[in-house]
Amino acid sequence: MEVLRPSSLREALQMRAAHPEALPIAGGTDVMVELNFGRRRPETILDVSRLPELQVIRREGGTIFLGAGVPYTWIMRELPDQVALAQASRTVGSPQIRNRGTVGGNLGTASPAGDALPVLAAYEAEVLLASVTGTRRLSWRDFLRGPKRNALAPDELIVGVEWNVPQGPGSFSKIGTRNAMVIAIASVCLQVDETTRGLRVALGSVGPTILRAPEAEAFGAGVLDEAGAWADPRATVPQDAVMRFGELTAAAARPIDDVRGTAAYRRHGCAVLASRALTWALADRRAVAG
Repeated sequence: MEVLRPSSLREALQMRAAHPEALPIAGGTDVMVELNFGRRRPETILDVSRLPELQVIRREGGTIFLGAGVPYTWIMRELPDQVALAQASRTVGSPQIRNRGTVGGNLGTASPAGDALPVLAAYEAEVLLASVTGTRRLSWRDFLRGPKRNALAPDELIVGVEWNVPQGPGSFSKIGTRNAMVIAIASVCLQVDETTRGLRVALGSVGPTILRAPEAEAFGAGVLDEAGAWADPRATVPQDAVMRFGELTAAAARPIDDVRGTAAYRRHGCAVLASRALTWALADRRAVAG
């Protein structure tokens, strides 16, 4: 096995163009599992873990750029105000895994169970890709094409993700067999958008890729409007409407039965997580309003 070790993004893209079959590796938290179990035997590995261009977090004009090589530990430390992403980062494996694992790795693996991916969907993030011929941007929806399938071309590398900073509370939660080092059986990210008076809900591990719940989003935004909660965060939102929001979120799921859980359990989990997420968001808005 040949290991290519570029020291800059430019050099990495040149190597990628010359060796399109090479398997990129950064933290290695997904790739090394496949190698150790013999599921992959690439002839060439492209080590991008030392590229400074991928290890940056940049805020500009209301947007955040997160380099593909930034580990989850950095996200927790540097982006605590991006609450949903910080919460998702905290649930990733053990401290050792969080020190190595990256959002770029989640995107490259494209598993529907990737913890960061529902957050990127709720943030309406764009994925930045680069090759020797130039760069391009894809929405998260266009980049994630199915279970462990993405839109990355053979000569491209994931440079990072960018999103407009949301105005409003958000959260990420998941269910699994234990609290730590668990692959999600179901996960939910909810992000309130005060600017548009809307809600964004994204689901993980309950479909072939990350799913949004448009009916739940529209219903939840409408409930807050009817209750006068957009204008007055202290207004009361009926509990039955919160539960209905959870049901509509679960209806957007497309789960299957597997060794980690049944489809019925996953749907139920989505309903519970979504209802809780809306309850937390309402409480956060009341707390800010005083």
